[in-house]
Amino acid sequence: MADSRRRLAHARLSRPIAALIGLFGLILHLTALSEPAMAATVSVAGTEVLVDGKPFRVRGAAGEEALAELAGLGATTVRTYGGDPGAVLDAARQAGLKVIVGLWVEHPRRGVDYGDRVFVEKQLAEFRQVVEKYKDHPALLMWGIGNEVESELADDRAVWPAIEEVAAMVKAVDPAHPRIAVLAETGTDKVRKLRAAAPSIDVLGINAYGDALYSVAARARDQGWAGPIVITELGARGQWQAATAPWGAPFELSSTQKAIELRRYLAALEGQDIGIILFLWGWKQEVTPSWHSLRLPSGEWTEASEAMAEAWGGRTPGGNRAPRIAALRLVDTPSQPYAGVGISESWEVELEASDPDGDPLDIRWIVREESRVRTVAGDFEPDAGVVEGAVSPLAKGARVRPLSVGKYRLFVEIRDGRGSAATANLPFEIR
Repeated sequence: MADSRRRLAHARLSRPIAALIGLFGLILHLTALSEPAMAATVSVAGTEVLVDGKPFRVRGAAGEEALAELAGLGATTVRTYGGDPGAVLDAARQAGLKVIVGLWVEHPRRGVDYGDRVFVEKQLAEFRQVVEKYKDHPALLMWGIGNEVESELADDRAVWPAIEEVAAMVKAVDPAHPRIAVLAETGTDKVRKLRAAAPSIDVLGINAYGDALYSVAARARDQGWAGPIVITELGARGQWQAATAPWGAPFELSSTQKAIELRRYLAALEGQDIGIILFLWGWKQEVTPSWHSLRLPSGEWTEASEAMAEAWGGRTPGGNRAPRIAALRLVDTPSQPYAGVGISESWEVELEASDPDGDPLDIRWIVREESRVRTVAGDFEPDAGVVEGAVSPLAKGARVRPLSVGKYRLFVEIRDGRGSAATANLPFEIR
């Protein structure tokens, strides 16, 4: 009983003290929120990017959504392309990521003339506003000066001084963060041209896909680049690298096949002392809605997330694993990766799919018209039209009804109900 009274008296004395301590803590917390956090010190030394003097592993993806999930995979970095980066910087800070903030340097192939000083000064002024506004943000890693500005040009001489002018302005406004220029592959002399014309660039960014990834860093070094390198877009083979159907439709790998390729590339690059950014942590139409998309429009992630988590010591949400697609094939000619049928014919495909965790699978079939708008360098493409009612599910696959003459694709999307998915498609022609 005496012990009980002592505990009660101690509790009565402790409550006001605890209240004062809690109030003091709340004041400190609110004060911290009202004051801007100190930006990390970012620098370059040799082939390394340093944050607060320590080597920083650039690992991540290009995109702007689901950043906490990306961080959970073991990523450290997210890359943007342009626009106001405020929301992404804030979300990245919350997720513990750094951001390569893109400044969209407009492309000469789209009609821009870098001899037009009115345009040049306007673009520089817009970039200056962004840099001044966000240069002290704690999530900022470096400034991305353009993306493939040199692409699709017979004469790229105007590009390199234009990149330098932007980079020099950024350096003058924010000398505390490195500047990275992003090229579409190395070409035979692109890196050499950048080195000669743009001394304000600290880090080399290269967009590379497919088996070219095995040698891309060595090829950049061969052109004399001695500083840090970041693969700013990394993916399985692109549409320009793929085999095609007789009418020119490129064959897209299934999400399972893409993940197999990504595992190989990530393993090969891991020991090369370079940064790695996958494309795209989101989705976009580029030949198909799934070609470069690491996520579905409905938010599910694909097996590529597992490849990232395995390479970077992270974990997919809940440790979940994505569905696998072993085969999507024609019933009558299973070795043929496309279908060519008459206008009055229906035809069937067989699907082999499974889930490593034994989750029940939701299988959805879609027929789309083959994309008629093919752009270059990732420019906008409109979504290909969906043909409603064109396909019926079967026990082990699907049947496509007779359609009008044209070129199409049959898509399958497989969801496990736990946030992950698998995709595949097969091009076909109605004659």
